[in-house]
Amino acid sequence: MDSWRVAVLGDGGVGKTALAVQFTLNCFVEVIDTAGQEEYATLRDQWVREGQGFILVYSIASRATFDRLEVFRQSMMRVKRQKPIFMLVGNKCDKAYEREVSKEEGMALAKSFGCEFLETSAKTAQNVERLFTTLVRMLRNTKQAEQGAPPPGRPVKEERRRKCIIM
Repeated sequence: MDSWRVAVLGDGGVGKTALAVQFTLNCFVEVIDTAGQEEYATLRDQWVREGQGFILVYSIASRATFDRLEVFRQSMMRVKRQKPIFMLVGNKCDKAYEREVSKEEGMALAKSFGCEFLETSAKTAQNVERLFTTLVRMLRNTKQAEQGAPPPGRPVKEERRRKCIIM
């Protein structure tokens, strides 16, 4: 069985721990929950170095956490040697009445980052399983591509063998 290390990045209070706890109750994915506070920047770099997949998280109810995502992305890009596999997540979508960041803004930022986007709620579990399943699928596909294997779901075409006839 494959196992993956996923680092969850974002400001304090955006729901990183809640997302991780919601998902890992019955899961094989080891989630590294990075502290959003600046005093943990050195530890965060270590977690990024060890991570194979990443989730950049902001709270849809906090414009400031959305605005700081570029800092976390730059940190991730600086530490990783190759293009990291990551997703952008707008958490706390159960708090739509407190929304400060539109879904369209999240989608636009994800497009500019070149990554997938989801809105989640750790409180209601909305899209939490989908988030981790999608990220693990991306990790598997990348690993298989690096090993030269076809992605799952695509059958390998068998070459037709012809009989050798000697005359």
